[in-house]
Amino acid sequence: MTQNTPLSPRPVHELTHRVQSSTQLRAQGVSAAQTAAQCMPGGPWQQLLPGVYLLNPGAPTNDDRVRGALLYAGRPPAGSRRTVPAQSGHGYGEAMVTGLAALALYGFASAPPVIALHRIDVLVPRTRRLRSTRFVQVTRAAVLPRPQRRLGVPLAPVERALADAVASLADASTVRRILTEAVRGGHCEPASVVRELSAAKLLGRAHVVDAVDALLVEGRAMAEGRLYEMVRTHGLPQPLWNVELSLPGGSFLGGVDAYWPEQAVALELGARSPREEHVSYAAERGHLERLGVTVVRVTPKQLRDSTAQLSVVLRTAMMAAEDREPAAYVVVLPR
Repeated sequence: MTQNTPLSPRPVHELTHRVQSSTQLRAQGVSAAQTAAQCMPGGPWQQLLPGVYLLNPGAPTNDDRVRGALLYAGRPPAGSRRTVPAQSGHGYGEAMVTGLAALALYGFASAPPVIALHRIDVLVPRTRRLRSTRFVQVTRAAVLPRPQRRLGVPLAPVERALADAVASLADASTVRRILTEAVRGGHCEPASVVRELSAAKLLGRAHVVDAVDALLVEGRAMAEGRLYEMVRTHGLPQPLWNVELSLPGGSFLGGVDAYWPEQAVALELGARSPREEHVSYAAERGHLERLGVTVVRVTPKQLRDSTAQLSVVLRTAMMAAEDREPAAYVVVLPR
């Protein structure tokens, strides 16, 4: 057999992708012997990864490397290959790109282009017995997230991709840049990023904590700007902004982002850390509501996507003040 032996029943130029797995090639009538012959020195093909082939003698492109990494990580387990005639769909199985490579494919300017990365992180189920090899770094998850698709490529959600990227970075400025871009670019909310970083046990690293602090400040500033715009655009009464409420005797009740004293309606912006969300602010909200103050809780995501609905909620809360008992007198101070 020579390198020019026809690959029956389908000619090479009719194969659908430049990068194919051995399973896909067999399903198209290309035997293992034919594949090996095509990959001989000076031949038209090359082995890109174990069980994955580039049907071209040149350097792999970005797309080639990404597809190759997914085919390698998504191939059926060794014990099932004889019983699986061909991989379904693209042949990626449950595998998805994560880490810096995923951020690059999402369009992050702060992430290096895929071709510049020495590795592509691929997320797979924890039960897969698969080794990292060449430019593929295998990352495992007990429960896989639902992938997002960009041009047919399955990517881990931005929050998970950020956590996997941060886990591999020791440079504080790079960590800060990618986290900030995630929020400024509207890819995700700060709280969801913090939750993912916490789940990955990354909040014990000093440079990550510093970046998270900056991220929360950034996210809060953006959310406050949207809140001011919502009040102005939808003609709501001007509230007292960023105030602290207390009882006349001095007992502190809590800080709120906006307060309408005539209607006893307070607004809390959920742009704080998960620890603050579940401890202090939950208690403050309970104190205020027992005193007859209506507390409306909004998230940065709602302010970004649903300002019209939020304005209706606030207006309804103000109108309802006419039908309830007057709230207890509270002292309002600048925060």
